[in-house]
Amino acid sequence: MLKKIIKVVKQPNLLVHFLIKNLKIFRLISDESYLKINYKLRTRKKLNLENPKTFNEKLQWLKVYNRKPEYTKMVDKYEMRDYISQTIGGKYLIPLLGVYDSYDEIDFDALPEQFVLKPNHTSGDVYICQNKSKIDHQKLKKEINKWLNREYYWIHREWPYKNVKPRIICEKFLVDVSGTGLKDYKFMCFNTEVKCIFVCSNRASQDGVNIDIYDINWKLMPFVRKQHPNSGILTPPPKYYNEMLDIAHEISKVAPFIRVDFYETNGMLYIGELTFYPGSGYEEFIPQIYDDELGNWLDIQTI
Repeated sequence: MLKKIIKVVKQPNLLVHFLIKNLKIFRLISDESYLKINYKLRTRKKLNLENPKTFNEKLQWLKVYNRKPEYTKMVDKYEMRDYISQTIGGKYLIPLLGVYDSYDEIDFDALPEQFVLKPNHTSGDVYICQNKSKIDHQKLKKEINKWLNREYYWIHREWPYKNVKPRIICEKFLVDVSGTGLKDYKFMCFNTEVKCIFVCSNRASQDGVNIDIYDINWKLMPFVRKQHPNSGILTPPPKYYNEMLDIAHEISKVAPFIRVDFYETNGMLYIGELTFYPGSGYEEFIPQIYDDELGNWLDIQTI
């Protein structure tokens, strides 16, 4: 924590970002103004909401001007299950072990030795249990209470999260017996068309997640996300690749852009989550020109 404080103090832009994100008085600022300020602080670039060009700019524009009631259900990791069941089919859902309003509701004795806990209303928060006897309950309860108290909409002004009721869901722990590690296949859908797939691997690595980006013909594309270099290994297309394409196409009909995440393990295909704003619209690409290229793929004039 001390290192984070020192880093913020040394970089005034991070200090301002911290203040507007955490002080409730800044909630009086409109979404448009907040996003313009935050975008400048995060990227050091001016946000053009009047005529957005890049992918990240257009994601910010969609936060403000593309709001459909069903989006709230789709980002809610619990309610999303009902949405997927009705539109695609329940067989694509990761088995659910429980849903809770508080930590004290979790009956750990009834859970298997391995499971996954996550909040339904945020992004990036997860607790993976591989040995139930090693749980530090005091530490875990503190973390889960932090999740439940997090008002995610106010952090990035992602409107679909505004009215999601915070809960904790428990899902089956997915294991890939192939020995290559569980991969996350993220299908980037632009105006109902899948244009590229982000393959995430090595999540357990100390160096962090690797992301390899493929086109729909499964050719490695010449760009990366700044914080997540290529793995250096060519991954073959998943067994259910064509089925993934069909599902992503069907789901994407509801929005000009959506990312559909899949897991393929032990002969089963699962939908992980649905995302409208990858990286909340602040992701850097190398080379940077691909922020423009992805922006060209996204037509917001159809809204």
